[in-house]
Amino acid sequence: MRNLPKPVVFEWDKGNTEKNFKKHGITNKEAEEVFSNEPFFISEDPEHSKRELRFQALGKTNNEKLLFLSFTIRKNKVRIISARDMSRKERRVYEEKAEKNTKI
Repeated sequence: MRNLPKPVVFEWDKGNTEKNFKKHGITNKEAEEVFSNEPFFISEDPEHSKRELRFQALGKTNNEKLLFLSFTIRKNKVRIISARDMSRKERRVYEEKAEKNTKI
C-alpha cells in the first residue's frame, strides 16, 4: 500500500467541501483529524479504483467520533472523497484491529 505523503496536506474538491456535512454531519476539520489520531487503519479500495487508486480509512476524531473515510492521493495531497460515521460492522473491525495493535 502506498504511504501517505509527509506532511499530510489536504486538498478539497469544491463539490465535496460541504457534501459530507450536509449528508453525514461530518466537518472537513473532523475528517482531517482522523489522519493524526491513533489507531488509524488504511486499506486500498480496488472496487472504486477504476480511474485512480482509492483508499478507505477507519479512524477517530479528536472527540473520539469514529469515522469511515474514502480518499485518494493526488500530487502528494490527500483528497477526501467521503466521510461518514462508521457502520456497526466497521466499528467492530476497527475495535478488533485496535486491540490487536495494542497487545504486546
